Amino acid sequence: MSFSFITSILFTIWIKMAQLQQGGPDEKEKTTALKDLLSRIDLDELMKKDEPPLEFPDTLEGFEYAFNEKGQLRHTKTGEPFVFNYREDLHRWNQKRYEALGEIITKYIYGLLEKECHLKKVTLPIDASESEPKSFIFMSEDAMTNPDKLIVLIHGSGVVRAGQWARRLIINEDLDSGTQIPYIKRAVEEGYGVIVLNPNENYIEVEKTKAQVQQSSDSSDEPAEKRERKDKIQKETKKRRDFYEKYRNPQKEKETVQLYIRMIQREAEVKNKVTAVALTDSVHNVWHQEAGKTVREWMRENCCNWVSSSEPLDTSVESMLPDCPRVSAGTERHELTSWKSFPSIFKFFSEAIEAKTSSVKPAPTRRSNRIRYEEF
Repeated sequence: MSFSFITSILFTIWIKMAQLQQGGPDEKEKTTALKDLLSRIDLDELMKKDEPPLEFPDTLEGFEYAFNEKGQLRHTKTGEPFVFNYREDLHRWNQKRYEALGEIITKYIYGLLEKECHLKKVTLPIDASESEPKSFIFMSEDAMTNPDKLIVLIHGSGVVRAGQWARRLIINEDLDSGTQIPYIKRAVEEGYGVIVLNPNENYIEVEKTKAQVQQSSDSSDEPAEKRERKDKIQKETKKRRDFYEKYRNPQKEKETVQLYIRMIQREAEVKNKVTAVALTDSVHNVWHQEAGKTVREWMRENCCNWVSSSEPLDTSVESMLPDCPRVSAGTERHELTSWKSFPSIFKFFSEAIEAKTSSVKPAPTRRSNRIRYEEF
């Protein structure tokens, strides 16, 4: 049973309900009966009824895809790019297939970081016990010993992991635009030590035990009868509200709990040691984060944000936020900003390093026209 067919059935019921609501008492009784019928339909299970099993290959070869010499993902038999709508009218199944491929590509990129970029995988925290949640980063051999300069690469939020800028670009464009590999190779060529962070791996997710599920449902101090009535209403409302979201992008099939990995903050040490920070279409907001006056001043002097814009690369882009200068990345596509601004970012780093060495602040064109927030 396709989703479009299910939708047409529900749409017919909703129209009928709207018509009945305009009638007398008899019609209102029928409306109540239809509402009761609709509430009894398990939309999620109905959608899954004729859905193929969510079982997918665990290798690129199994998917019959491979990266060619240009770093493009292509079908090994047809040579065609990746096709998302592999099964017609089965968006949920296609989404799950895409996610399964994405997990494989994440591991593939990890392999490239070690084999092609010659980085080593380092487990964090370094003093973690055997049972403690752990994450990992990638480092060049000289990352902690390079006496001159170190570049630290940090991806954005979402499904991306260490070494990636955008999964969509890796799958639909190529490895150069979608991964941090060009940055790593350029950095090594220019004598940088390299650290590739993995901030989306700040916790591990495990399935809740029955005891944890029961504890969360019994944690309220409300009377049992009132709590049960409220829970019933919330569950029914949430079920209907979540249906379309689960259909578009179903991420979780079971109740889970997040176990966070140990982290620390070193504001003063970071400000003293970091010479320059390049952001690419960052969505940070200093008003929504614990950023004091000294942090904002440091950002204005040491950071630059290459934002999505129709303006040519490095054109100054005004902003009312008192954080850091913003310039055009030369593209209106958010996911391409890291790739399009690539040469300008390394120029920005070189200027910052040169200025620090000579104790003279640079005055590059892209900063000269920025708003002077301190005058507001």
